[in-house]
Amino acid sequence: MNMTHYMQLLADNQPWNLLLFMAIPVVLAETVAVCELFILLRRPSGGMLRAVSRVAGILVGAYFLGVFVYLMSSAVVPLTTSGQWRGPADVIAVGFYLAGVLPLGAIALIDLRWVGAAWSDDTRLTWHAMAVAGFLVVAHVAMIFGMLDPAVMGFGGMPHAAH
Repeated sequence: MNMTHYMQLLADNQPWNLLLFMAIPVVLAETVAVCELFILLRRPSGGMLRAVSRVAGILVGAYFLGVFVYLMSSAVVPLTTSGQWRGPADVIAVGFYLAGVLPLGAIALIDLRWVGAAWSDDTRLTWHAMAVAGFLVVAHVAMIFGMLDPAVMGFGGMPHAAH
């Protein structure tokens, strides 16, 4: 069975790559997502929940920007210039994983008040929630295509049928 570069990245150098490229960003992003749910339900004006969400949002945005820059230079550019992509599933998985920098960056910018400083709390909460939702979408698309055998989408022939 073939593996996408996404899965290979997570499988190599155990457990470090799994921690650095999956656990840290996902735990921080999920912290923001869970806090967001409680904030949307309870609408607290301040407090520990908003502080935790804000710190996690800033950390995950900054951290994932570093991941993005690292993987673009060490994986995406070399794979592209050498033509070593493993078919469409591979490109989709890596592309959607790296697209996480957009919603995570937006979360950090909103939490830093570099974007939306003059917005009302409700407007900021709306944009923050949309960025969280955006991250959940791109992360899950990346995971689904990342776990797919690239042969299913035509890379190196079709997989053998199992009975």
